[in-house]
Amino acid sequence: MHKLFTMIKTPTPLLFLSLILLSSIFATFLVAVDSATSPVLDTEGNELRTGTDYYILPVVGGNGGGLTLSTTTSNGTITCPANVVQEQNEVDNGLPLTFSPVDPEEGVIRVATDTNIKFSAVTICAQSTVWRRDDGSAGNYFVTTGGVEGNPGRQTVSNWFRIDEYEGDYKLAFCPMVCDICRIACGDFGVYVDENGTRRLAFSDVPLKVMFKKA
Repeated sequence: MHKLFTMIKTPTPLLFLSLILLSSIFATFLVAVDSATSPVLDTEGNELRTGTDYYILPVVGGNGGGLTLSTTTSNGTITCPANVVQEQNEVDNGLPLTFSPVDPEEGVIRVATDTNIKFSAVTICAQSTVWRRDDGSAGNYFVTTGGVEGNPGRQTVSNWFRIDEYEGDYKLAFCPMVCDICRIACGDFGVYVDENGTRRLAFSDVPLKVMFKKA
């Protein structure tokens, strides 16, 4: 009995090492979870709120303004649904938008979380102003509209975007987790300038750094 008590009372160096390793892993996990669930902040340092109007603006000036809608093609004809583009003039804020997280009970928009984005505007198109990533048939993935708000799953997978932290700021990205069986092409969004000079939001290796200004 005395030997058994002594062995339990005196931990081995291996036990100490195991405890230190487990503590380190747990601390790293907590940091990762905290970062992934931290709220997105607007230009005034306040949390982005569900259903509140904001402008999406570039952090770096000199290359266009805020995000807006365009229904004009390169040859001047009308196209529907409307496409998501950047204003040509950097002093233009674009159109206000609202954000809706995948959890309808959540009142705050969080980093790296599936989110619907919708313009608070009326267009000449019959489709909704909810953002949707297109099918890539034009050689790249562009952001258009006509998406469905809510109802996460396979049928709405192209409507879910996310806001990620990027070099001390934020970027817009697409990598939805609302469909476990879907094969998804993930990517970050930057600006693609087409032949007409329109600054379209599209997949890019150079993400557009953005900030969110309350409208």
